[in-house]
Amino acid sequence: MENGEVEEIGSEQYGSGGGRRYRPVSAHDRPVVELSSLPPGSATANKSEDNNNRRIKIPGVSEGTNGRDQGPSSPTREIFDRTGRDSKLELFGFDSLVDILGLRSMAGQQAPARTNTMEGENVSITLGHPKEKDVKLGTLMGVFVPCLQNILGIIFYIRFTWIIGIAGIGGSLILVSMCCLCTFLTGISLSAIATNGAMKGGGPYYLIGRALGPEVGVSIGLCFFLGNAIAAALYILGAVETFLDAVPGAGIFKESATSLNTTSIAGAPTGAPVATILSPSLHDLQLYGIVVTILLCFVVFGGVKIINKVAPAFLVPVLLSLFCIFIGVFSSSRLHDKSKITGLRWHTFKNNWNAEYQRTNRAGIPASDGIIYWNFEALLGLFFPAVTGIMAGSNRSASLRDTQRSIPVGTLWAIATTTVMYLISVLLFGAIATREGLLTDRLLTATVAWPVPAIIYIGIILSTLGAALQSISGAPRLLAAIANDDILPVLKYFKAADSIEPHLATLFTAFICIFCVVLGNLDLITPVITMFYLLCYAGVNLSCFLLDLLDAPSWRPRWKFHHWSVSLIGAVLCIVIMFLISWLFTIISLALATLLYYYVSIKGKAGDWGDGFKSAYFQLALRSLRSLGANQVHPKNWYPIPLIFCRPWGKLPENVPCHPKLADFANCMKKKGRGMSIFVSILDGDYNEKAEEAIIARRQLDAYIDYKNCEGVAEIIVAENMQQGFRGIVQTMGLGNLKPNIVVMRYPEIWRQENLKEITGTFVSIINDCIVANKAVVIVKGLDEWPGEYQKQFGTIDLYWIVSDGGLMLLLSQLLLTKESFESCKIQLYCIAEEETEAEELKADVKKFIYELRMQAEVIVVTMKSWEEHREDQGLETEREDAMESFSKARKRIALQAEDMKRKMKDGGVSEPVNEQQVNKFLYTTLKLNATILRYSRMAAVVLVSLPPPPPNHPPYFYMEYMDLLVENIPRLLMVRGYRKDVVTLFT
Repeated sequence: MENGEVEEIGSEQYGSGGGRRYRPVSAHDRPVVELSSLPPGSATANKSEDNNNRRIKIPGVSEGTNGRDQGPSSPTREIFDRTGRDSKLELFGFDSLVDILGLRSMAGQQAPARTNTMEGENVSITLGHPKEKDVKLGTLMGVFVPCLQNILGIIFYIRFTWIIGIAGIGGSLILVSMCCLCTFLTGISLSAIATNGAMKGGGPYYLIGRALGPEVGVSIGLCFFLGNAIAAALYILGAVETFLDAVPGAGIFKESATSLNTTSIAGAPTGAPVATILSPSLHDLQLYGIVVTILLCFVVFGGVKIINKVAPAFLVPVLLSLFCIFIGVFSSSRLHDKSKITGLRWHTFKNNWNAEYQRTNRAGIPASDGIIYWNFEALLGLFFPAVTGIMAGSNRSASLRDTQRSIPVGTLWAIATTTVMYLISVLLFGAIATREGLLTDRLLTATVAWPVPAIIYIGIILSTLGAALQSISGAPRLLAAIANDDILPVLKYFKAADSIEPHLATLFTAFICIFCVVLGNLDLITPVITMFYLLCYAGVNLSCFLLDLLDAPSWRPRWKFHHWSVSLIGAVLCIVIMFLISWLFTIISLALATLLYYYVSIKGKAGDWGDGFKSAYFQLALRSLRSLGANQVHPKNWYPIPLIFCRPWGKLPENVPCHPKLADFANCMKKKGRGMSIFVSILDGDYNEKAEEAIIARRQLDAYIDYKNCEGVAEIIVAENMQQGFRGIVQTMGLGNLKPNIVVMRYPEIWRQENLKEITGTFVSIINDCIVANKAVVIVKGLDEWPGEYQKQFGTIDLYWIVSDGGLMLLLSQLLLTKESFESCKIQLYCIAEEETEAEELKADVKKFIYELRMQAEVIVVTMKSWEEHREDQGLETEREDAMESFSKARKRIALQAEDMKRKMKDGGVSEPVNEQQVNKFLYTTLKLNATILRYSRMAAVVLVSLPPPPPNHPPYFYMEYMDLLVENIPRLLMVRGYRKDVVTLFT
């Protein structure tokens, strides 16, 4: 028994052996899982003896000792308690033998949820009745036999000799080698993926989905499901056709007769008579096929146990029939007509070496006016189903005892066995019969069999029924595995637990199978099956190729004989064979898989399985990040990476992580949605106490970003206060040149409220930190009125370009024009000049600069004195009075604040006095700028203005007064401050 394995024993064994059992965990116990002995006869022991119990075997602990009563000299006690009882591994918070939650989660089992990150150690184990174990299969019955049954199907018995007659021995060897090489390379890739960890049910779907993502996995998995369901119809039709050939009297409807002039067949003797070949009626094939399908479904409903009991009954006669065929080949020269079956002859071998591609009717009988022309590509599509079935073992992975050993060994042995048999059969059948015999005798394998053909008929019927049984039992489990992953809600009706038979999925599979049986044409069905199988095999090879090429740390398959180049060759070979068979069917199958892919992408639920594409994206991002380096980005390659400060000045409603319009504004800063935004929120408090709250907040913020269709990521920071949190963010957020370069936040219009006095210090601190960290700043005033994606805006986008900002304001205005809501607006660029003499020269320079930047904007120069000159204009007097009133109120509030600061300085404070003249100058400057904006841009869709930095030695309260005067009565305003980098360039 393995370490830590649970062994089930009865109460009498326990009582007599004095073994260990778990003591119930109480509230005052230490946070470790302890093993204790309960003395026989105690109340707890007597109560426990009434039920079946379990014990855990521990290396070095004998079953006949009592753990708590061991003396100090006990070697077992020395192992666990070398320095006394308090020396247990309490530092790690769990028992030294096993972390139950951790191991269960790593194994993919459902573990109890922890209510707190620090409470994972409070684990109690509930003992009850032992769970009945499911039947688990080994390599032989679980993988090798199902694969062999699926591979050795109807094609070998009733089409293989006919294919040799058309393609010749040389062409058949090439055809068999190509098909078997494809499956062998796929088997190697399958072995590598299957041995890279525990494998659940679903077979190839599970492998492809976990390697290439849920979208690819579901689309190819559904195609493979259809392939299995249609293949079952192929096998059933083959069994029925063989039965009707063996027992012609069993047919209800009249057989169809085909006249054959044998002189048209190469190798036929001259003057041969016209032969008549009888074929079973299509209606007989349909009727018997439906009955057989229903009977097989009843067997599948019986479960895995019934299938495992029935499978050997199908396989043994098949092996016996193969033995009889090869015995008959070596003894055929004495028993058969020399005109068709010559025995093993070199002359026959040479005559059959070359191909004789020709036309046939629907029954496969050569006819000069036949509707089907058989060439190498068509024969490839007909024969390929004879090598499929290598996924039969992986389809039942949930029923295997050891998937990592059984799947590689069983699958590759089945492929090798059938490949050798096919190659030998080509040589033997090509040397035993004339081309006439190969083409006209559809059951040549039965004709040459020893001692009687009836054995082969039985073998063919049981072989095809066994393959059909494996397909009908494997396809529903594949569909149930896809449904269980809950990616596509439409498949929820096919869900079934691992221990429950997927009855509804079985009925759906039977319906598809019956539909294909009604078609009744083997040669029409086989190309469709081939495409679905090849698509799945290509997916397996691409999965292994991607995982091998990326070579992530988690890629450690036990199967070592693999390489990415082998998987790539296998994938290319699958695609080549698909196009060789039929380019039309290939396009249809790829189109179907593509439609399923997009359907899953749109309607499916998101699932992160750690697939290879995510690993490829990660490695590509790392390489791109390293190639970017840490040097300054060239203006041509500059992208805005806004850091969206989500925490509002005040509180948002419950479960609202961010202002609803912030994501809309973030999208306006990107060209065609390209770029990345970082949404950040800060939680005040201690990190150890707020860790869980931060995780929940980040999930809410992620949901908000997805809902707003914004390309961005969410980050939640826990800090003592907002200032410290933002200071940490602005220093550490991002990697290399992928750090945020613009900080976006809302203007705090509520800063005057009594309970929000700390906003002033925080707001000014954030702006100063951005200046120190060389980050651009965009402050949005009027965010509530910001237009949504489809709210059309008219008018102008007005820019008040006061200081050089590297062209950031100009670039933002151009980005706004790319959005549907602002595309009808025009840009007006206002330049502020001190004197009239500078106006014309400044206007000419700015126009030239705008032209060279390939931007469209009307340039207007405004002097600061123009407001004084137009103060007598009608309608402006009232505005001027309102502005002066606001100016006077601001001065009074600042004066009161200054008096308060002086009192604090006298009481021992360290505050320095502020120059009152300088304060008045700042107030008057912002007042004049506000009046200019109101005069020229009252009807503008949005106004952009340069953000003045906080003056040094001015208290935050003063700066907020300056800003209030600047933004007053302007409904929608962006205050922009660039940084010490150009974001636009004049050169190509």
